[in-house]
Amino acid sequence: HVQLVESGGGSVQAGGSLRLSCVASEYTYRTYCMGWFRQAPGKEREGVAAIRIFGGSTFYVDSVKGRFTISQDNAKNTLYLQMISLKPEDTAMYYCAAGPGYYCSSGTWYNGMDYWGEGTLVTISS
Repeated sequence: HVQLVESGGGSVQAGGSLRLSCVASEYTYRTYCMGWFRQAPGKEREGVAAIRIFGGSTFYVDSVKGRFTISQDNAKNTLYLQMISLKPEDTAMYYCAAGPGYYCSSGTWYNGMDYWGEGTLVTISS
């Protein structure tokens, strides 16, 4: 059973930065595509960014391009999301998620993954 544990959320002012972390219990074929999703109050969950583990390809939604950077540390089984120039509209619960590698290469990661963390809250004040 794959377990994902997020950390790093918090409250910052607009223009600030945060780095989210997600530790995975395993890096196997089941988790070769990892990503971050978010859900704001009253809104549907949306994909934010994804990365192909051991391949390095990254994917971002337009709203975060140039501001968010997804990365990984294979030695630590850890996924990161560096967020800068944060905006109030970035306020949401952020979830780490994982799925097989083809989810990244096919683009289907955006529609959902197989494994999910409990989430970490990010609040941006204006």
